Amino acid sequence: MALPLISGRNLCISFSYLVLIFQACNGFYLPGSYMHTYSTGDEIYAKVNSLTSIETELPFSYYSLPYCQPPGGIKKSAENLGELIMGDQIDNSPYRFRMNVNESVYICTSPPLSEHDVKLLKQRTRDLYQVNMILDNLPAMRYTNQNGVKIQWTGYPVGYSPLNSNDDYFINHLKFRVLIHEYEGAGVEIIGTGEEGMGVISEADKKKASGYEIVGFEVVPCSVKYDPDKMEKLHIYDNVTSVNCPLDAERSQIIRDKERVSFTYEVEFVKSNIRWPSRWDAYLKMEGARVHWFSILNSLMVILFLAGIVFVIFLRTVRRDLTRYEELDKEAQAQMNEELSGWKLVVGDVFREPSHSKLLCVMVGDGVQITGMAVVTIVFAALGFMSPASRGMLLTGMILLYLFLGIAAGYVGARMWTTIKGSPEGWRSVAWSTACFFPGIVFVILTILNFILWGSNSTGAIPISLYFILLSLWFCISVPLTLVGGHLGTKAEPIQFPVRTNQIPREIPARKYPSWLLVLGAGTLPFGTLFIELFFILSSIWLGRFYYVFGFLLIVLSLLVVVCAEVSVVLTYMHLCVEDWMWWWKAFYASGSVALYVFLYSINYLVFDLQSLSGPVSATLYLGYSLIMAVAIMLSTGTIGFLTSFYFVHYLFSSVKID
Repeated sequence: MALPLISGRNLCISFSYLVLIFQACNGFYLPGSYMHTYSTGDEIYAKVNSLTSIETELPFSYYSLPYCQPPGGIKKSAENLGELIMGDQIDNSPYRFRMNVNESVYICTSPPLSEHDVKLLKQRTRDLYQVNMILDNLPAMRYTNQNGVKIQWTGYPVGYSPLNSNDDYFINHLKFRVLIHEYEGAGVEIIGTGEEGMGVISEADKKKASGYEIVGFEVVPCSVKYDPDKMEKLHIYDNVTSVNCPLDAERSQIIRDKERVSFTYEVEFVKSNIRWPSRWDAYLKMEGARVHWFSILNSLMVILFLAGIVFVIFLRTVRRDLTRYEELDKEAQAQMNEELSGWKLVVGDVFREPSHSKLLCVMVGDGVQITGMAVVTIVFAALGFMSPASRGMLLTGMILLYLFLGIAAGYVGARMWTTIKGSPEGWRSVAWSTACFFPGIVFVILTILNFILWGSNSTGAIPISLYFILLSLWFCISVPLTLVGGHLGTKAEPIQFPVRTNQIPREIPARKYPSWLLVLGAGTLPFGTLFIELFFILSSIWLGRFYYVFGFLLIVLSLLVVVCAEVSVVLTYMHLCVEDWMWWWKAFYASGSVALYVFLYSINYLVFDLQSLSGPVSATLYLGYSLIMAVAIMLSTGTIGFLTSFYFVHYLFSSVKID
């Protein structure tokens, strides 16, 4: 009757905590940076990111083309680890906005275009490169109509090539439409996690915060032919006549040798009812919600089907056999052992050390590390902590989680090694291999891809300085933590096998078909739960779309874990029933073989959905990154299946009484 003693003081403390949490959550908003408010006339400068294209997937610096440079020179914005790896290069720009002031402005006139400039501009135009501009942490959005359907894009093209024409035209005039919301600081608390860090608007700051907030940033690109001699007499930010676009080809800026290009822009501020916490909604509109739900229902059907099989194995087959076996006396058990068939016959071999046991321990350890990283990242993203406004934060968070989860990888790998071998001897080699196996594969693939990117002068190439940073993180954080985890794994009590292993291995009966065929076939079931969501993920990565349906992804991940566990258990039981005691690797690859189908699907996506992807360099990059993804999925799903099967086999044979 100790329960009543908990009330009183503890209940009061708990209630106080709840009040504080709810108070903190009042107006709590994660996607987006700390809100900026501007007064009329305040100057705001746009920033420019790398030029990107879904045709080549090779990002290039904005200033690699003959654009106007800022009066104070080019200054790079601080970039996090994820942005650098993704190839983002954010620079300042000469595009100046004055809050709530509509104007049409001249920037500069370029020197005569050289032969190199013309060749580069034509190439970037025909490769459909997009300029990515950012204002108050919002990407520029462009709307187009195709067959009566309104389509939104982020960024605007470098230029365009009209149909039935060999000429290319340069985008040199931009019409900006900035949506603003008047903010009066009335009863709102906002906490943000953008690139400016966290901030809270307190009661004291509310009057100071009154003004306008930017809630939308739209652009209409135009090509305008100016008289360079006349335009050159103007100074930067002088007013010019407003332009109506689109214009006919004769009045557009053609790309040709010795041509001088004048750059202008106009800006219109429009008051909007969109509030600051909702300003990212236009970018994160979820397409195909029904398809996501169909994917989940499809996965649930697979799970129920497999759960039924597992239920039959446990309740009807295993339980019945064990009950009959335990009811017999010793003499009858001995007689029954001679007549036994199926999984009971391999009782003396089921825990025999598998071939390449060290590699198995290493792969299971790495699988635990990758699975832990994926689960924590997706949970935090589903809760809204991975804001799309904080570019690169998702990748940065994944890398840091992977580094610190090295302790879990070392622990599981060393403990599995101690369990299989019966002693901790050799655990250091296992821990070192665990720390270097998957990162080593990724490092080799990234190095090959990086040489390709360096050869193309792409901003997607990882700088040498970042290489040293990544290597330092690997060997100064991940490796030591993995060794610490390995040491803890050897100190933990090894899992005791419930039955003794015979000295002479039992012969496995010949089979009509190879067992690996069944193992490969088993991977189709986990792939069935994954492939629809995989399509959306690949589209977001390679077609430049925002992916922010992490709630769906979390559900799919949970279903995938269940399916992998069930598939591996069913397949392991089937192998034991035909007296095949070499179940260790088969249990791993029963669920891990889903990676093969993921990689094949990636190739299918390249051939049929990325038909615009041009050149062997782009295809090599795509296949390289797809291979990294497939290896990570194999280790993760294989580990889930193996550990489930291990505990299933342990439970199954711990119920059998053997002298």
